[in-house]
Amino acid sequence: MSVLTYPEAIGVGLLQGVTELFPVSSLGHSILVPALIGGSWKRDLNVAAADSPYLNVLIGLHLATALALVVFFWRDWVRVISGFISSVRERRIETVDQKLAWLLIVATIPVGIAGLALDKVFREHLGKPVPAAIFLTLNGLVLFVAERLKRGGTGRRRAGDAVGAEAGFDGEEVGPDVLSDRRITKLRWGSALIVGCAQILALLPGISRSGVTISAGIFKGLRHEDSARFAFLLATPVIGAAALLKVPSLMGHQGDGIRGQVLAGAVAAFVAGYVAVRFLTKYFETRTLTPFAIYCTVAGLGSLAYLTLT
Repeated sequence: MSVLTYPEAIGVGLLQGVTELFPVSSLGHSILVPALIGGSWKRDLNVAAADSPYLNVLIGLHLATALALVVFFWRDWVRVISGFISSVRERRIETVDQKLAWLLIVATIPVGIAGLALDKVFREHLGKPVPAAIFLTLNGLVLFVAERLKRGGTGRRRAGDAVGAEAGFDGEEVGPDVLSDRRITKLRWGSALIVGCAQILALLPGISRSGVTISAGIFKGLRHEDSARFAFLLATPVIGAAALLKVPSLMGHQGDGIRGQVLAGAVAAFVAGYVAVRFLTKYFETRTLTPFAIYCTVAGLGSLAYLTLT
């Protein structure tokens, strides 16, 4: 008999699809929520338990979320891939699409190396509820700091001013995505590398990949909407590649008894992820990280208190 039920898989799928893209940490929630619910959820959905199928489930859900991002941004990825091919063929980086393609590559390299080297260590030693609660609280503080920088409260350049002022548009009519890409490609190579390095923190359960990436983008001068767009584009190859590396395990004995549940959870994660990215791309056009900062801080401290006092 499987140790994972369909309601558990679908519930975690919906949770993962939303929290992977919202700046609140999917891994942190995937660890904390089952622990807080207790009962069979705590027993079945324990990523740190020996021989637990839960990690395999999360792998399938991450791939579904990456597919949701590909579907939502498919036009952008066609341009990015075309830009990369033309850049290699012509041996130049001149157009917006060419520059964006190479910025994504540069920003992906650090987390790719760190993920291969440190992923197992982080998950085995920190994939427990109490560390996840602590890191979720710290994630909230990171988002607060990013908003403080946005307002120029530290004396650093205001996000959106430095990059946006250099855009130098010629007045031609183009879509908002193209305008956003133009602003993004004003980033220096070193700045893109810093944004990419920020993703390494997301290996810590409770630290949000999208949250730290958006925060790093704001720190380097991007507007909220541009930083969010860059974060979501950057998340696609990172999440997808990490999932594809481990999906073969689901085809072996580790997937016995849970493939149907994983498929059901993956469908839920795909739908939730698509709705989440659609919502967030609009949200960050006029809104800030502050509500998510408050949520992470309160949820992290509340979870920590509950877990340590019960």
